[in-house]
Amino acid sequence: MNLHVALILFEFVVLIFAFSLHESAHAWMAWKLGDPTAMMLGRVTLNPMKHIDPWGSIAMPLIAMLYHMPLIGWAKPTPVTSRNFKHYKRDDILVTIAGPISNLLAATVSLILLILLKHAIAGGGDAVMAAIGLAIGDPRVTTEGLPQLFPLALLLYFGILINLSLFVFNLIPVPPLDGSHILRHFLPYRVQQVYDRFGFLSLILLLLFGGSLIWAVLGPMLGAFNRVLLGM
Repeated sequence: MNLHVALILFEFVVLIFAFSLHESAHAWMAWKLGDPTAMMLGRVTLNPMKHIDPWGSIAMPLIAMLYHMPLIGWAKPTPVTSRNFKHYKRDDILVTIAGPISNLLAATVSLILLILLKHAIAGGGDAVMAAIGLAIGDPRVTTEGLPQLFPLALLLYFGILINLSLFVFNLIPVPPLDGSHILRHFLPYRVQQVYDRFGFLSLILLLLFGGSLIWAVLGPMLGAFNRVLLGM
């Protein structure tokens, strides 16, 4: 199989899992806080068929991967009936933050598993270095002579990269991202109206021109994960 196609498949599999984890975390937290809406719709599950949007979860990410564009995609929003919450503001914030936090936890678990893999098999360190290089597009990386568990190392490193990306991106305070939903709770009503009116335009501008802004946060986080991975 062509290496570029293989990398796209690996990245796509991890992205679908990250989307499913994110949305199921919203649904699970809402259920625990008294809103069964998403649970009754079967959204408290990692089954991607319950969460994927054909355009946002499949078509757009694959197009972006094929043409080396910034990765863009989304899953079906998790339905929440906020009137079921006992403490509306607190519970709504907890439900909202659950999605990004689940991605951060997934990135952390991927890091721990990679460290174990690095020390558990012969050539594990080389497999991890090759996984990092391929994931960031280093053309000098070769896959020759790597252990059979190298594909697992690559999946896990994509688990770090994609889940951290979703964590950072979703916390940007621009509608309809999770960060904006949290910020709205702290804005005066009139400011909310203006914020909502121009927010979607801001998201489009962010997608077109905000790569450096996102990387300003994502870069140091990914660097910290890499230092732990390579140093342990």
